[in-house]
Amino acid sequence: MAQKEFPILEFDEDRNAFIRPSQRLHPIDIAEGCVLCFFAEAVEKILVKYPYKLVKTLISESSRPPVYELDYNGKRVVLVQAIVGAPLAAGQIEELTALGCRKYIACGGCGALQKEIAVGHLIIPTAAVRDEGTSYHYVEPSREISLNERVISVIAKTLTEQKVPYIKSKTWTTDAFYRETPAKIQQRKAEGCVTVEMETSAYAAAAQYNGVDFGQILYAGDNLGGDVWDERAWHDRSGIRAFVLQLALDVCIRL
Repeated sequence: MAQKEFPILEFDEDRNAFIRPSQRLHPIDIAEGCVLCFFAEAVEKILVKYPYKLVKTLISESSRPPVYELDYNGKRVVLVQAIVGAPLAAGQIEELTALGCRKYIACGGCGALQKEIAVGHLIIPTAAVRDEGTSYHYVEPSREISLNERVISVIAKTLTEQKVPYIKSKTWTTDAFYRETPAKIQQRKAEGCVTVEMETSAYAAAAQYNGVDFGQILYAGDNLGGDVWDERAWHDRSGIRAFVLQLALDVCIRL
């Protein structure tokens, strides 16, 4: 492998990594469709509404997220608490795929780069600027990565049928939420990004590498499009967060 100026550009297409999920995880009887939800309180509420069973627990040093399988309106669907950050996001795609999942919908919040986007407004990412490190280990270096068009179409159709307003847009995935400087924000906006988050490009790359489907529903949280940061109390929007999870489940069973 040729040495590059920067290590992050040294993509190795060799699929024989020393450690793979299949070395410690084996296929089980599990639904192909999986929702990755970042909202712990929304997950707790949905488990009260629908029959479920615990099928696995994912284990790492920092967390042990349960893998639930719901009986969602007569259809099996997996539900997992998503973990913040690109490395663990990709890791969850890897491990859940090893168990048998094949179709993923993630739902979470994001920062709005345009002040006109109201808190709670829904966004379907169509592509992500790869300003994180994980995706460069899954697909060759590029400035951005596109998301699965078929999954985008299913998300859009579901939201349209339920009369839920949304926009499709490019998003900016970053590893450093305390380094979103004014100059970087303006640059990303010039590239067409209307949101910023920490996982989308890694999710998309890990899904592409594993040959599985992935899409995402984001809701606009804090605002980075004005002269100063506006948190907009987005973490307290429990009603919106529960609604977004419900939509993600509706999409997932249609994939």
